[in-house]
Amino acid sequence: MADNKSVKQQIVNEIKEKLQRAGAIVLVDYRGLNVEEVTELRKRFREAGADYKVYKNTLMTRAFNELENESLIPYLTGPNAIALGYDDPVAPAKILADFAKDHDKLEIKAGIVDGKFIDVDGVKTLASLPSKEVLVAQVLGGLNSPITGLVSVLQGNIRNLVYALNAISEQKTA
Repeated sequence: MADNKSVKQQIVNEIKEKLQRAGAIVLVDYRGLNVEEVTELRKRFREAGADYKVYKNTLMTRAFNELENESLIPYLTGPNAIALGYDDPVAPAKILADFAKDHDKLEIKAGIVDGKFIDVDGVKTLASLPSKEVLVAQVLGGLNSPITGLVSVLQGNIRNLVYALNAISEQKTA
């Protein structure tokens, strides 16, 4: 009996470790998906550097309780899977929302992003955001734009100065 208890505690510790590393957590009901569909979903998560895992609700409840983050516990009813995003907090929501478009049996329940609870609508809103790489590119483009404008203005002033100096030089030689 104690052996079974230690195995369960190891799983709870594994869940806690993943929850602590994750920037985003999304809870889903996967009821109605067949093996091929779940395999495809897991593949998409692997490619994105994220996790999609099924744990017993009781073990997930223990992990959430031990981390003192109980916001998802009310949603731990029925068959659940947990999606965890580590590098890109948008990835789990985006993958699940895209997958749910073609597989209406997948039900997104709720999530946590940067320690804050989000409901189904919040997860869908998160899924509509651009990826981290796109956001970084947009910010850099926005920062680059004024610099490019400044360089153009400075070049224009320098060009005008060169024209003026050239005109003065031509006047003095004439």
